[in-house]
Amino acid sequence: MATKSLVILSIFLCLICSNISPCSSKSEEDEDLSFLEQQEQNDAGKLDDGAHPYGHPRDYENYDDLVEDDESAAAYADEDGGYSSAVVDETHVVVLKESNFTEFVQRNRFVMVEFYATWCGHCQALAPEYAAAAEELKDEAVVLAKVDATEEADLSQKFDVQGFPTIYFFVDGVHKPYPGQRTKDAIVTWLRKKTGPGLHNITTIEEAEHILANEDKIVLAYLESLVGQESEELSAASTLEDEVSFYQTTIPDVAKLFHIDPLVKRPSLVILKKEAEKLTRFGGQFTKSLIAEFVYENKFPLLTNLTRESAPVVFENPIKKQLILFTTSNDSEKFYPIFQEAAKSFKGKLVCVYVDLDYEDVGKQVSEYFGVTGDAPTVIGYTGNDDASKFLLDDELTIDSIKTFGQKFLDDNLKPFYKSDPIPEDNDGDVKIVVGNNFDEIVLDESKDVLLE
Repeated sequence: MATKSLVILSIFLCLICSNISPCSSKSEEDEDLSFLEQQEQNDAGKLDDGAHPYGHPRDYENYDDLVEDDESAAAYADEDGGYSSAVVDETHVVVLKESNFTEFVQRNRFVMVEFYATWCGHCQALAPEYAAAAEELKDEAVVLAKVDATEEADLSQKFDVQGFPTIYFFVDGVHKPYPGQRTKDAIVTWLRKKTGPGLHNITTIEEAEHILANEDKIVLAYLESLVGQESEELSAASTLEDEVSFYQTTIPDVAKLFHIDPLVKRPSLVILKKEAEKLTRFGGQFTKSLIAEFVYENKFPLLTNLTRESAPVVFENPIKKQLILFTTSNDSEKFYPIFQEAAKSFKGKLVCVYVDLDYEDVGKQVSEYFGVTGDAPTVIGYTGNDDASKFLLDDELTIDSIKTFGQKFLDDNLKPFYKSDPIPEDNDGDVKIVVGNNFDEIVLDESKDVLLE
């Protein structure tokens, strides 16, 4: 089932986010990635073994229409079928080959290595982010490197590279996959967590201003002392979190910059994000477990507008269940705030997503996947896991109705919704017509044997 889940996720990312999701290698053995070989086969988006994207197998026929509309991969292609890209300053990215690879990863304790293919558009999209991360970390204990897998086939085979880009993190020559998002900030934060202390001190205004300007997610604790029980609890919590940087300070003027009243009782802790819900204050007991729980619940966006760029935030999220609002741009003025308010009840539990039906690049494709027709505002629950089930909120959209629906969704107390033709009014004959909405009732009726044509 894990393979099926990966297929579903990867196909969707390939279709709406081709500049982010991984390209396939040329190996025929990797069932999960073989459908991504559009660069070599000019066959973007085709599925293997009857796998189906987003939703129930009954939606499978609609997949072909979606593929015909998808031109995202072609946008990267040059006249020779390869991929073009803007010039990227990779001064601080080390080029590795088979001749220097082993010696380099043994000589440097911490090394991140990207295996890429020159024809891969997703690798081209990663290049400026990767180079920027290398620039940011140039004076720190980690080195960022890359391997051209099209030139270093033996080296790629040695490390079982199945798709591009593949990123490994080496510690003393031992490697493991990099699990994070492929952005500069995500890479930098993750590497700093792995190569240094999880908790950092801020002792000057200049340090604070630099951090606020350059980081997307920050936890700051305003303490009486940078050592002691409270600092130890904060440090322990930081080891449980790879995506957020943890800082502590005793300086009142630094606290002010992070929107903490310097006269407040200490310890005081906040999480800041560069998005709509910029600041959230911690109000619990200052313990490792409660701090970690608070950060996990608040580190994700309260509401994500689905675009090609934001797709990884949704589909690489460890929280799999999604609550999705579909509206036109005009209707969003009324329903976006309602949905956003309801989303506050599901922080750390559901990924709440907004899809603009007027956004041709994504809205049309995603709405077709979910069987959302017309322009009426619609809320769908999507499991995002192996069964890829969908659930429809069939009620007026209010804060209360969305919260009730979301809680039932979390409790697995909803009936799945299928894209379906209407059930025929006259369907009492010996030969019955099966559509999505009566499939379970007729075909899965254990009291009868069914021959399905």
